[in-house]
Amino acid sequence: MCGIVGYIGEKRQAVDVILSGLKLLEYRGYDSAGIAVLDKGEIAIARRPGKLAALAAALHEKPLFGHLGIGHTRWATHGLPSEANAHPHASGGVVVVHNGIIENYVTLREELLAQGYKFSSQTDSEVIAHLIAREYKKIGNLLNAVQAAAKLLKGSYSIAVMAKEAPGELIVARNASPLVIGLGEGEALVASDIPALLDYTKEVVILEDGDIARLTATSLEVYAAGEPAKRPVQHISWTPLMAQKEGHRHFMHKEIFEQPRALTETLRGRLNANGYDIWLEDLPMSALNKENLTKVLFLACGTSYHAALLGKYLIKTWARIPVDAE
Repeated sequence: MCGIVGYIGEKRQAVDVILSGLKLLEYRGYDSAGIAVLDKGEIAIARRPGKLAALAAALHEKPLFGHLGIGHTRWATHGLPSEANAHPHASGGVVVVHNGIIENYVTLREELLAQGYKFSSQTDSEVIAHLIAREYKKIGNLLNAVQAAAKLLKGSYSIAVMAKEAPGELIVARNASPLVIGLGEGEALVASDIPALLDYTKEVVILEDGDIARLTATSLEVYAAGEPAKRPVQHISWTPLMAQKEGHRHFMHKEIFEQPRALTETLRGRLNANGYDIWLEDLPMSALNKENLTKVLFLACGTSYHAALLGKYLIKTWARIPVDAE
């Protein structure tokens, strides 16, 4: 599960807030990290594969300064873990971080390529950056551009968006992927989970599916289906550790109850509408390959070995070919 943290305000450096917030989301698991900051009128981006410490070291060598920024820790879904596939993704002065899976990204990508947009990653997320940049160029309003782009997306997403030409606002949107806004005095934050906010504020607004919000240092506007919407401000009394557990007795208990959501997010974008055809982009196989398949071998370690044992059973049962798990 990826992590998102964003900041807008005048009290703090965005990099400090984002790095500390992402650190508190490390329990979610990730393989790369990145950050974008509006620095002296220009958007500067730093991305690194691996642990957050690698990104922090890069920012120590070459600091970024500014009071508006977004950051992300990525767990690879589309495209291998690499600097090119790490978030944020940029297009035409617009920068985006994204959690979730865009189910129709192949169709959107082909449309954007035909219109001359260049892709530098293998991710579904880069499609969002190009779509918003395209709409922003036509509309000239970042909130409206995100609203227009969101109508074209199918799947799950929580996104945070900033633009070079909109230095006083941060736009966020949510659909089937959690996103929380934190409200402070003269500052606002956004994160994919509450623990990332608690060092800075206890006052939060939890967005609902379909919500799109505009944050400034001093205001919050929420829209649902294009119309203004009210969402309650909630006071969080938990400690960061309690917030990570989300009210569960311990992390194992939490993970057990997260299994339905984890299964849904794993299958989203890989299972076709008919419920039978499965698409694995990193394992391309033609019909001939499948017909000539004589044996499957799973190599796995630890918990993934348990998954391999289940895969062994299912493939033997359904495909009727020999399978081993080692």
